[in-house]
Amino acid sequence: MAASISSKLFRVGRSILGGLTYNALGASRSSTLLTDVDFLSQQTRTFIQMRTTLKVVDNSGAKKVMCIQALKGRKGARLGDIIVASVKEAHAGGKVKKGDVCRAVVVRAAMPRGRSDGSEIKFDDNAVVLINKQGEPIGTRVLGPVPHELRKKKHLKILSLAEKVA
Repeated sequence: MAASISSKLFRVGRSILGGLTYNALGASRSSTLLTDVDFLSQQTRTFIQMRTTLKVVDNSGAKKVMCIQALKGRKGARLGDIIVASVKEAHAGGKVKKGDVCRAVVVRAAMPRGRSDGSEIKFDDNAVVLINKQGEPIGTRVLGPVPHELRKKKHLKILSLAEKVA
């Protein structure tokens, strides 16, 4: 009895983890079964578009913002592009408050971007630095790595404030 229970648990575990199913003839590979592991490996990264939540990596007072509109391009924003965002979470006593609408520069994006030397850069999260209408950062520090592609987009002040340029 105990052996049959453990073998059933083994079969169920294999079904969940490896995409295998059990039928009357034995264990066989099912092409129609899409497991959680397969789904996560097939997930693709896309542009930063409307309603994307982004992390703020400066000391302006905001924690998270939501993209309202990408100012360049029809599909969405990539590294170095400017977006219009709404502050969703903020620290108390910061320069910006919850609900403020401000501009931001995308400094980290999960979507891969090719470099001129053939390499590819992508980050684990989507992050922005808040800027004013003139394009100057609101905060005085930029935390975490920032790609050097921002130099081509004329965001030199953000590069000078960054603690690490990738």
